[in-house]
Amino acid sequence: MMWSEKYRPKNLLEMIGNEEAKESFVKWIAKWVKGTKPLLLVGPPGIGKTTMAMLCAKQFGYDLISLNASDVRNKQRIQEILNPVLGNTGVLGKSMIIFVDEVDGIHGRSDFGGVGALVDILKEPTVPIILAANSDTSDKMKDIKKATTTIRMRPIPPRLLRFYLEEILRREGASLKIGTMIKLVLDSRGDIRSILNSSQALVSGFEPQTEKSFETTDIESAINAFFKAKSSQEAMAILYSLRIDPREKIDAFYSSVITSPLSKEDMQKMLDVISEADMLYGKIMREQQWRLLRYLDSILARLYKIDAPVRYSQYNLPWPLITRLRWDGKAIKELEAKLAKHMHVSRSAFATFYFPYLLMCIKNKTLAMDLNDAENEIIQKEMAIIK
Repeated sequence: MMWSEKYRPKNLLEMIGNEEAKESFVKWIAKWVKGTKPLLLVGPPGIGKTTMAMLCAKQFGYDLISLNASDVRNKQRIQEILNPVLGNTGVLGKSMIIFVDEVDGIHGRSDFGGVGALVDILKEPTVPIILAANSDTSDKMKDIKKATTTIRMRPIPPRLLRFYLEEILRREGASLKIGTMIKLVLDSRGDIRSILNSSQALVSGFEPQTEKSFETTDIESAINAFFKAKSSQEAMAILYSLRIDPREKIDAFYSSVITSPLSKEDMQKMLDVISEADMLYGKIMREQQWRLLRYLDSILARLYKIDAPVRYSQYNLPWPLITRLRWDGKAIKELEAKLAKHMHVSRSAFATFYFPYLLMCIKNKTLAMDLNDAENEIIQKEMAIIK
């Protein structure tokens, strides 16, 4: 289990740092009445904005409705999600809190009235509303800031982070050199999640890549390192460091697995995992629930198997077959263009309707054509495919 989840605070008292922000938050939620301005939590990633919202909702007896910026990018979507919630109670009769994370991510053409619809709700809140943003400096945030009360959260001070890390290591019965701990604290820039993930990777014997190396790590090295890892913890750390487009990540694992010399059982298991990851990503794209991306790496981590003979491949077919498709495809297109011109039809029409008929005629020896050796070879290959 990742330390960032294992040691997630169970209540507000367990949260470290940002004492003033916590006090302001508690006062806001304790005194909330209908019409109270919504709250905007502003601060860098990994310092506890989401955790604070979740814990406060739990401690004050609210059901939490959690959304991501992707859920509120257009007016229709936000009305579909929030209108049924506003003024209603939860499944157990509890009141509800709306939490919108990464609200500063609403931008560009993806925003079709989402900001305006959200601001309208913020101006007349009927339930407590909490928003979280990494920054509030963009133009899109101006109207949101006017309708909310801002609480700023700051990175955890290095000294406090070091004490916290020492306590976690003590609980785990592990240790790190003082120089390593200092480097982790400084590199984390106050991000608790980052320092816990990096520390766990080091303790398990893997040297995690730094934030700078995330930008330069190529996918081939990461995939190969994943399957060469000596433990599942090391594999997970490598997977976590692979910061690329989710679609590209899934495709890379698929092409690597499908072209590797695996047993039928291992191939089936790994393809089932990739299928599950692909279905999750499809749901994310279809419903725009980007917060579900946090589960993608957990699914892909199940691909790890000690000494699995999987190596990175860019292509999802064996190279000889790719070569054949490439060159035969080129030859077929040239032949189709030549015959389409001769028959005075478009190439697409010839490929769709005429070419299959010609192949059947040639195969049944009811038609003879004057072709060169290369063209005749292609025709023979295509006829062999026909049943």
